[in-house]
Amino acid sequence: MTKPVVRKLRCGVYTRKSSEEGLEQEFNSLHAQREACEAYIASQRSEGWVLVRDQYDDGGISGGTLVRPALQRLLADIDDGLVDVVVVYKIDRLSRSLMDFSKLVEVFDRNGVTFVSVTQSFNTTTSMGRLTLNILLSFAQFEREVTAERIRDKFRASRMKGMWMGGNTPLGYEVRDRKLVVRKEDAEHVRWIFTRFLELGSATELARDVDSRNIRTSRGNRIDKKAIYRILNNRVYLGDAVHKGESYPGEHVAIIDQSLWDKVHTILTESPRIRAARTRAQTPALLKGLIFGPDGAAFSPSHTRKGGRLYRYYVSQTVLKHGAGACPVGRVPAGEIEAAVIDQLRAVFRQPEIVAGTWKAAQEQTPAQDRSISERDVREALYQLDPLWDELFPAEQARIAALLVERIDIGLAGLNVRLRIDGLGGLADEMRAGKSEQAA
Repeated sequence: MTKPVVRKLRCGVYTRKSSEEGLEQEFNSLHAQREACEAYIASQRSEGWVLVRDQYDDGGISGGTLVRPALQRLLADIDDGLVDVVVVYKIDRLSRSLMDFSKLVEVFDRNGVTFVSVTQSFNTTTSMGRLTLNILLSFAQFEREVTAERIRDKFRASRMKGMWMGGNTPLGYEVRDRKLVVRKEDAEHVRWIFTRFLELGSATELARDVDSRNIRTSRGNRIDKKAIYRILNNRVYLGDAVHKGESYPGEHVAIIDQSLWDKVHTILTESPRIRAARTRAQTPALLKGLIFGPDGAAFSPSHTRKGGRLYRYYVSQTVLKHGAGACPVGRVPAGEIEAAVIDQLRAVFRQPEIVAGTWKAAQEQTPAQDRSISERDVREALYQLDPLWDELFPAEQARIAALLVERIDIGLAGLNVRLRIDGLGGLADEMRAGKSEQAA
């Protein structure tokens, strides 16, 4: 009597360990799981079970998701028809999530693969086996959720005691022995950021100043506007430990005192639009949009306050984007360059050839029937700018500058002012019309 041919069943062993602790040992948890599974496969040799050569081991990887290298290789081999039986030490090595496990069972069923747990004997091809599997998974998921709750409760209790529980280290501190310790140089940067915000009232302007000083986060990243707001709202600098929006006295030393914190947050409670409007009103920029550097980049107005005094500048966009030294002319004092430009304009108004050119441009822009303006009228109108300039409001000065100046190029050798001849003619018309209205 011939023996029936036993069909060979290729068995793939899957092992997993959530943490990396102990993996460096010569015989670790993964080895123990594999040894037990291989022994079980050997006991089923009479049923045709054979061990596949590939090892599917996920060491130091959480089972919270199915995105695991060894598991993905196992699923790929199952789809390719290379594995008939999946053997694990316990079912929670595959997953503790009912939803994830149901996805795995679908893959197994689609490919006719049997799932076996060495310590929990059942067969997934029967309805009773599926019921047993779901019960075991329910307990596994319950255990996982209880463990997570315990971790959350421990974390909250630790924060209430002011302990540092990890995360991104705030600028101004470093971690020693699992505690926050003040880092002196960076702490000075934090105090300067808070104090500077009181002077500027603008996170946008402050981000530019921070960038020009090459101040970086504890990870070496650039501090932009969003990072400024995170720093200004971080109660760690007050010496607090924060958890779920609640603050508790921390174990670490504060960098900012309560008075400075309150002053900063008084400003932060205002609308950003109101703060921005007030900042623009306090810092007039006569030549905004007109100045360009030797590399062709535009210059933007900026300012600082020291000792109660306001210092205004025009800063190259190249410097703002790439830091100090990126442009040979990176920053120029606003008062000096504005005075230089105005002096050039006043000198231009007194030059006869410029006045003649302006009169000619004004004539060309005026219809023939309306050409009543003379060269003398143009000269008298332009001469009025000299004594009237200082009496004009900053907004009107800026409007006239934009009307008269096309472009200002700054280089190492000085500056070059390019005028708008059509603007000179238009301004002469405006001033002549204003004079006529006054006479009337």
